[in-house]
Amino acid sequence: MNPTAPPPRPRRRRGQRRRPVFAIAVTVVFFVLLYLPIAMVVLFSFNAQKSLTIFKGFSLRWYEAFFHDSVLLGSLGMSLEVSLVAMLGSVVLGVALALGLVRNKGRLGAYAGLIMMVPLITPEIVTGVASLLLFKGLGVTLNSGTVMIAEITFSISYVTVILRSRVAALNPEVEEAAMDLGATRWQALRLVTLPALLPAILASAVLIFALVFDDFVLAYFTTGVDPQPLAVRIYSAIRFGVEPTINAVGTLMLAGSITLIGLALAIPRLFGRRGGLDLISGE
Repeated sequence: MNPTAPPPRPRRRRGQRRRPVFAIAVTVVFFVLLYLPIAMVVLFSFNAQKSLTIFKGFSLRWYEAFFHDSVLLGSLGMSLEVSLVAMLGSVVLGVALALGLVRNKGRLGAYAGLIMMVPLITPEIVTGVASLLLFKGLGVTLNSGTVMIAEITFSISYVTVILRSRVAALNPEVEEAAMDLGATRWQALRLVTLPALLPAILASAVLIFALVFDDFVLAYFTTGVDPQPLAVRIYSAIRFGVEPTINAVGTLMLAGSITLIGLALAIPRLFGRRGGLDLISGE
């Protein structure tokens, strides 16, 4: 036997070469059941015929019908307005709460942090019913303002949870050094802390905009008669039959939501990459 020869490789068992066929099959079935209905909505939104079962060629007639429908356009405008106001309000309040919860080391901060997690685990229909009862009890007429208040209240927790970990990762000595150099507490917050939190703030803002724009349950319980958010308007329309225009609206909402969520995931990476380039260049 040659002493310099490499040792023989251990033989693999037959079971190690087998692929998990059952797991792959379950995964494929899961994704088919999940995305096939969505794919059918997208496909039939381009149908040239007014049919939801027979595809007769590609056409943009239903998208043109949507952009010429004043009722749907009014609902779209309301959804954009509510999403923008809810995004701004929840981000401002969420940043303040995240800073307060992280820097309050006492029991009050710990209890407040637990309370902020309650809306995330509470079923949204419970929040919707509670908001409806609150507005009715106060004698407030349901309108776009009530939808904005409810959406802001519901979205604050998401912003706070996202920013809380980022605030905890900041070095407090940097802000203290700024105040030692003559900056006031507000100037240190505005010039040091908030720029460091900007990637997380932008990501949470885009995410909240997408969540509020697609929200149905909370908007359904807190909206008035007219105008209604787009998701509620679609639900009201399909009760009398699904029109191909609804498929076009759903496709546009899906494309917008995917774009916003992708942007929310890309913003922290873009800021981190830019910061790395600035560091390398010495700026």
